[in-house]
Amino acid sequence: MKDFSVFDIIGPIMVGPSSSHTAGAVRLGKIARAIAGNQTPSSAEIYLHGSFAETYKGHGTDLALISGLLGFETDSPDIKKAFEFAEKEDLKFNFFPVDLGPAQHPNTVKFSLIKKDGTKLEIIGKSVGGGNIAITELDGYEISLKGDLPTLFTKHKDIPGIIHQVSGILCDHKINIAFMKVFRKEKRLEAIMVLETDDTISKDIIKQIQNIPSILSTHYLDPV
Repeated sequence: MKDFSVFDIIGPIMVGPSSSHTAGAVRLGKIARAIAGNQTPSSAEIYLHGSFAETYKGHGTDLALISGLLGFETDSPDIKKAFEFAEKEDLKFNFFPVDLGPAQHPNTVKFSLIKKDGTKLEIIGKSVGGGNIAITELDGYEISLKGDLPTLFTKHKDIPGIIHQVSGILCDHKINIAFMKVFRKEKRLEAIMVLETDDTISKDIIKQIQNIPSILSTHYLDPV
């Protein structure tokens, strides 16, 4: 992941009081929502580490994270009413201040989500300043994702040829890959591939990739 410039640290248009604790938290919630299929989950257990755990109520981090899960933008006036909107959408949630270990950034959050269809997701991310974020873990896989480019995730069988097949489909549709990383726990079992592209990826292209026999699942994220 590249270093952030002074222009990144200035931060986005947002509802305050803090770019790290509010705007970054909204973006973390929003990217978790995107990974969950751009739908509000049915429940969310949210584990807060470090500075997030110490100041989340005073800085509105709790409201911001729920706002992101609801799909709000960083400058939405509805952030302050996020809990009310969550109740209307039947989103049940709890916050837990925890210690996720010395290696974690002070502004780290772990989402344990249950989607409407019962599928479970675990996502860990951090807010690094100026509204910038990074997702560092997805369902136990260490990943690296900033959320500022169109992004395709694939979970697939770790066998030869998968990367070639996926990149070939994108090439056929003139989709340029900006960054690509593959993450796995053990050889020849399962892996997660993260493809960040210069161009949006249509549903038809995603369906083609889903139809590759060794692809187990896909997630697509627009920039957040």
